[in-house]
Amino acid sequence: MFLNCHSFHSLRYGTLSIKELVQQAQESGARELVLTDINTITGIYEFKTLCDQCGIKPIAGVEIRKEGRLLYVAIAKEFSGIGEINQMITDYNCNGKNLTETAPQFANVFVIYPKENIPETLKENEFVGIREEELTLLVRTEYQNLIHKMVVLHPITFATRKDYNLHCILRAIDNNTLLSKLTEDETCHKTEYFKRAQSLRDAFYQYPEIIKNTQHILNVCHFEFSYRNQIKNKQHYTRSKEGDLRMLTKLAYLGLKKRYGLDHEIARARVEKELQVIDHLNFSSYFLIVWDIIRYSNRMGFMHVGRGSGANSIVSFCLEITDICPLELDLYFERFLNLNRQTPPDFDIDWSWQERDAILQYIFDRYGKEHVAFCGTNVEFKYKSIFREVGKVFGLPKEELDELTSQRMELHDKNLVVEHVHKYGKLLEKFPNQRSMHACGILISEEPITHFTALEMPPKGFPIVQFDMNVAEDIGFEKFDILSQRGLGTINDTVKLIKKTRNIEIDIRDTSISKDEEVCNEYLAQGRTIGCFYIESPAMRGLLRRLKCDNYKILVAASSIIRPGVAQSGMMREYIFRHNHPDQFEYFHDVFKEHLGETYGIMVYQEDVIKISQYFGGLSLADGDILRRAMSGKGRSIEKLQEVKANFFKSCKDKGHSLELTAEAYRQIESFAGYSFCKAHSASYAVESYQSLYLKVYYPLEFMVSVINNMGGFYRTEVYIHETKMSGGIVCNPCVNASDFQTTLHGKEIYLGFMHLQGLETRIAHFIIEERIRNGNYQSLEDFIRRVPIGIETVQILIFIGAFRFTGKQKNELLVEARMLLVNFKPENRGLMLIEEPIKEYKLPQLKRETFEDAFDEIELLGFTVSCSPFDLLQIKYRGSVFVKDLLQYHKKEVKMLAYLISRKHVPTKKGTMYFGTWIDVNGDYFDTAHFPDSLEKYSFQGGGCYLLLGTVEVDFHFPTITVTKMAKMPFIPDPRYAYDKDRQYDIHRQIKEDVSMTNRPPYPQAHEIGLPRNKII
Repeated sequence: MFLNCHSFHSLRYGTLSIKELVQQAQESGARELVLTDINTITGIYEFKTLCDQCGIKPIAGVEIRKEGRLLYVAIAKEFSGIGEINQMITDYNCNGKNLTETAPQFANVFVIYPKENIPETLKENEFVGIREEELTLLVRTEYQNLIHKMVVLHPITFATRKDYNLHCILRAIDNNTLLSKLTEDETCHKTEYFKRAQSLRDAFYQYPEIIKNTQHILNVCHFEFSYRNQIKNKQHYTRSKEGDLRMLTKLAYLGLKKRYGLDHEIARARVEKELQVIDHLNFSSYFLIVWDIIRYSNRMGFMHVGRGSGANSIVSFCLEITDICPLELDLYFERFLNLNRQTPPDFDIDWSWQERDAILQYIFDRYGKEHVAFCGTNVEFKYKSIFREVGKVFGLPKEELDELTSQRMELHDKNLVVEHVHKYGKLLEKFPNQRSMHACGILISEEPITHFTALEMPPKGFPIVQFDMNVAEDIGFEKFDILSQRGLGTINDTVKLIKKTRNIEIDIRDTSISKDEEVCNEYLAQGRTIGCFYIESPAMRGLLRRLKCDNYKILVAASSIIRPGVAQSGMMREYIFRHNHPDQFEYFHDVFKEHLGETYGIMVYQEDVIKISQYFGGLSLADGDILRRAMSGKGRSIEKLQEVKANFFKSCKDKGHSLELTAEAYRQIESFAGYSFCKAHSASYAVESYQSLYLKVYYPLEFMVSVINNMGGFYRTEVYIHETKMSGGIVCNPCVNASDFQTTLHGKEIYLGFMHLQGLETRIAHFIIEERIRNGNYQSLEDFIRRVPIGIETVQILIFIGAFRFTGKQKNELLVEARMLLVNFKPENRGLMLIEEPIKEYKLPQLKRETFEDAFDEIELLGFTVSCSPFDLLQIKYRGSVFVKDLLQYHKKEVKMLAYLISRKHVPTKKGTMYFGTWIDVNGDYFDTAHFPDSLEKYSFQGGGCYLLLGTVEVDFHFPTITVTKMAKMPFIPDPRYAYDKDRQYDIHRQIKEDVSMTNRPPYPQAHEIGLPRNKII
């Protein structure tokens, strides 16, 4: 009797999860159930699975609405009918076709119209839905003539009165209106909850024909579908499975010859073994499609990195999908693909963020837009969005909404409205709020993809399916992960820049230069890795120094143990100790010694967990894989995980392990949850890190310019500017005759790009460059103004940053000149003036320019200084008693340092928030600090700038940090741009502005409070 059921996938409308919907249908005595979410099929595959488990016949359909108005309900007679509905919705979402008032000519779909939208004539497959409360209308003639085409329409949207209120809140959120202003037309009927199926039949007993029609639809329709056991991906790259295997074998052996030579028996045997498994699992076409994408990438000159478990495959190495040799690192293929594996794997391929869209376009063009789409993802209501959205519909003002979203629930005001926000907000947790595009997962289907899903078109411009990656995997799709990152962009741009500036061709994928190079190893061990992919963060640089990481294999391990799962469990600390003292520890158990000897008996990679679960815990490979997926955040069944845990403890007991020993082993396994890397993934990251480091070591200026142009990584641009100077570069402010939009390198001079200028429009920046290319360098400020359509505000930005310094005139003089030029200037006469009037020279009085005015201009326009160091702007002459180069000598001693803050990270603790800081001293060297809650209570951070620090040095395995007990921010000199006489008095408007801003600012601790003598202050 239930032909029209909504789940919460009817976004901002339904209130029942699929599980709750099926469970309530079972309790109501329903033998058949039709899921018809609004304009989406998102939930139909989960719906079928749960219905089959509960003994309910599942039927799939879609409720078609346009601009919130119900047009009709479409119910698929069979699976092909779902494809018909999907195509119609896809045409509306992606192809600009309209949703008509009446349904198109469907072949395998029943259509049910509400009484408000009955067409003039009904086709054989079309019916009119009548609600129980509408039965009294059937006495009318116009309805009596339609009784033979009527069915029972009892929509399901909510379960209880509380859920109905939640539905109303969702509708108010969707309509962006107050709850009190919501109209009945914008909500569902208050009767849209489950009743006993028999009670519905009883209500319609006077109209047996209506019941018969309803039951006819339920009897005729069915939803048959094959899940994982039938792969839905493109079946063949060639025309047959045999052709695919022949092609893959040929390519693998060509790659084998290139990578190893034909005499490498171990490699040859490994290739043969893998090809057998790939063929058995029908994966040849999957490998060939990835190879085809890589081939196109190489042809275009793009750089890629194949990572993840796919790097465990020697075939992928031979096809140049990955650059990780699985023999070198003892990577076993079964982690990627094996005959017992329950779930399909996928390749993760990275490209530069600048080139990824070209790769995506190739995939859509090569394999057909009808067969390719991105995975979707459900964006759920989160803490902040819940309180903001729910609070808004209850009429709370913005100030209160800000408080609700920024504070913990316990700190919220206790009033009736807030209580309602809490009550209904909790119900919204885990509700989908909107559909979005998966970050990287692409599906390539053998059949048109609309056979399985309707498509949507997000702003990105590539269509997405209406289900997520988990559903895609469940129904037999293996996704292709096409990712992007800035690190690859940096490497790619550096190689191109080296070719341009030095005419040197570098094959950065040549492992002889991108692994275990002597000078690079020295840089690694010293943590000199600012700008390098994945190894530049303070934590990673500290780890490299603690490990004295001087080779590629240690770097592979470091790439994994830095992950939170290992670090938080205490295993990272233990690994560092064992690495530095390999003869001063005992193995946890002989199994750990035998299978984890390379990592000192510590689980570092996902494979290690599988090994321990198998050899220590006695679990099967399948159960070990469930643990592995749980740790990587991919395990979705808590029940299954608990079952595997119980098996682990039972099996360990059977093997004679004590409960204490078993619990500790499982604790170490659990610590990996959601964070661990597989070894191949760590190795891939390590190769890319090493490639970055090689370029930094031997081509530092080209590398740092590329880092800056790819918008950095862990740090802000200022830090990379500093690193460029430390590498011997001469950094210059933007210049209209020398700068491009991005930063450029000329010998040792680095000209910052216009992209860094705050307040300069991108359009104007590009025009300046294009005009210069067309008609030559600008001869003067007047020449520039005549050639570039620009106003006084933008001219001032360029003058203040020094972009006209080639004229030899001071900024003050240029400002006066610009105003004189533009006061009566008409833009429409720009071209005429160039012809009619020669460039004039103005004689202006000598205008004095104070020292450091340029530095304050730079801070205002760039966010950092270029012409000087921030230390030069301090009021104090003191530069510290100890410097970074000497810290190793001060273990357990108190030191006083003057430093410039470059980054900080907060970490919640039981006692409050603590911080880790990264700084540079006056020599430009980096060091790290720890700030505990008790010291921060009195000596807190006061924003960016220079600080005087007092603290104790702790040298931990060759790496010094300072535990800060006191600190004070040091004031800069007064801004000379606003001083007008010899006594350094301030412009009154500036002073008022500063006085106002200081009223709410806590006072800085004074320098003498932390031990700096007063006579050190100017």
